[in-house]
Amino acid sequence: MTFDRLRRRFRGVLHLDDPPWRIALALAVGVFISCTPFYFFQTLLAILVAIVFRLNKAATIAGTWLNLPWFQPFVYAAALKVGTLILPESEVATDALGALFRRPTAFSWSELVDLAQGMSRALLVGTTLVGAVAAVGTYLVAFRWISARRARRNAAADLDNRRAA
Repeated sequence: MTFDRLRRRFRGVLHLDDPPWRIALALAVGVFISCTPFYFFQTLLAILVAIVFRLNKAATIAGTWLNLPWFQPFVYAAALKVGTLILPESEVATDALGALFRRPTAFSWSELVDLAQGMSRALLVGTTLVGAVAAVGTYLVAFRWISARRARRNAAADLDNRRAA
C-alpha cells in the first residue's frame, strides 16, 4: 500500500459521521490490533472486533493498517524486549533467538518449536503492553486532530452561511 493510498483512506475516515471520540476509539482499537502477534489475521480480527463492539469498521481497519509492514519488526522487537522484562524466564528464548539469527542452520526443527514456545508468552505480554500504549497515544492524537479539524470545518461553514444570508 502506498503512502498516498493510506492518506486518502485516512482522510475518508475523518469525514465519517460518527462523533470524534468514536472515530478515535475505533482507530485506537485498530492500532492495538495491529500490534498483536496475529499478523496475517489482523484485518479479519479488526472487522470482528468492530462488529462485536459496534465500532466504525472503516476506522478500525484504518487503525490496523497504520502499522505498516516495515514497522512490524520494530514493534515485535520492542514487544519482545518488554515481555522479557516482565517475564524474565523468557530471556533464555530471546538469547536463543539471537543465536538463531547468527547461525540459522545450527538449529533443528524441534529446537525452533521450543524457541517459539519459549518466546510466545513474552511476545503476547509485550505486544499487549506495546499495543495498549500505542492505542492510548493514537486515541489522544486522533481525538484532538479530528475535533480541531471538524471545528475548523464548522467555523468555515458558519462563515459561508452568514455570507449567504
